[in-house]
Amino acid sequence: MSKKKYLKWYNKVAYGSGDFAAICSFGLMTSFIMIYCTDVMGMNSGIIGTLMLASKLLDGITDVICGRLIDRTKSRLGKARPWMLFSQIGVSGSLFLLFSIPQAAPNVQYVYFFIVYTALNALFYTANNIAYSTLTALITRNGEERVQLGSIRFIFSLISNLIITTFAMNIVTAFGGGAVGWKRTALLFGTIALIVNTFSCLMVKELPDDEFDENPQKVTSQNNISFFQSVKYLLTNRYYIIILFMYLTDYITTGIMYGVAIYYMTYVLGNASLLGSFTLMRTIPMVIGLSFTPLLIKKAGSMYKLNLIEYSLAFASRVLFVIAAFTLNVPFMLLTYGLYNLFGSSVKGSMNALIAETSDYTWRKHHVRIDGTMFSCSSVGIKLGSGLGSAILGWLLSFGGYVGSAATQTAGAISMIKILYVLVPTILALVMIGLLSLLKVEKANQTLDSERDKG
Repeated sequence: MSKKKYLKWYNKVAYGSGDFAAICSFGLMTSFIMIYCTDVMGMNSGIIGTLMLASKLLDGITDVICGRLIDRTKSRLGKARPWMLFSQIGVSGSLFLLFSIPQAAPNVQYVYFFIVYTALNALFYTANNIAYSTLTALITRNGEERVQLGSIRFIFSLISNLIITTFAMNIVTAFGGGAVGWKRTALLFGTIALIVNTFSCLMVKELPDDEFDENPQKVTSQNNISFFQSVKYLLTNRYYIIILFMYLTDYITTGIMYGVAIYYMTYVLGNASLLGSFTLMRTIPMVIGLSFTPLLIKKAGSMYKLNLIEYSLAFASRVLFVIAAFTLNVPFMLLTYGLYNLFGSSVKGSMNALIAETSDYTWRKHHVRIDGTMFSCSSVGIKLGSGLGSAILGWLLSFGGYVGSAATQTAGAISMIKILYVLVPTILALVMIGLLSLLKVEKANQTLDSERDKG
């Protein structure tokens, strides 16, 4: 990977702020849409979970199509920036509508929810997120800068998540509480997201095509590649498949943990305000870890080595968290949760750089650049994973007997909340270690470079 520097410090910070905008929309929805639907609107969690999953199945189609459209786009703003800039209008508008479910017959509410939820996820957020992620490969060719971008953007993601989980409920109350409070809160966060997204998009610039093409005569034009050829390149790239499953695993975990967290704090620990403390113990350790991730990767010599070691330590911390949770030792829970996030930070910070490496692998193998299509794995994984997580959450809460309107919950509902918050994410952490052990894309690229130099 080229060592040439492409970005100033302010370009990196501006790019990273785009995740602040994304989480203001996506994070509010992920963390609170279930409890809004069940406890405010009186809707059934199992039906909501099923509708979420049905909507997410459409995302797998629109994600790849959107990536393909980005690859074929030519404009003064480049390939990805136009999509990132204008799609946020739809994201912010849909967020407001999603938290504005009308007081109507149940069937009308479920249809309304499905339409708006699908528009937000399968259309507008798809275009925004894939375009934003693709910029990692389009604004720099420097591997270290790509890792830095991934770390900085995730720091912004953590900050916005902290703000949302800490203050959202208070803001809802300040805005009048109930349905009106949620509607106004969604409008506030949607407006902030629109402003920050615009700033992030306009503060970076895509590189010209000839910056990437070291052998232009061998490079196949994206316009000469059919949609099915693009899909074939994806499905025959083993590292794309591995990263896709990593995103699915990570965001199934996120969809379950974020969605059930407020239930766990309320019904198990008996203090809903503890959600802010746990969010803080996710944010601070991960920000510290992300700050050191570029340096640690440089010293380790590869993302593969560092990620595998650190995530193994994260899993060990997660096992300790289970012990703390079963003894209801809140201080020890906070400590082990902090360690879990500290050691899991390198994977978060390097994911976009790994996708860029995976896209470079396709270029080395086939002399084809499909960066937008390749980065669809992040959007597919995020949305399908979080959708599956939310669906699993809704189904199992309903199976456990949870009733949002009930003054007290049954023992079965409480047990299910414990399983979802404590045990399921621990099992998925072990799955993540297995996937990381297979992700040797850096070595594969080095091998291809050596073979090219010898040839």
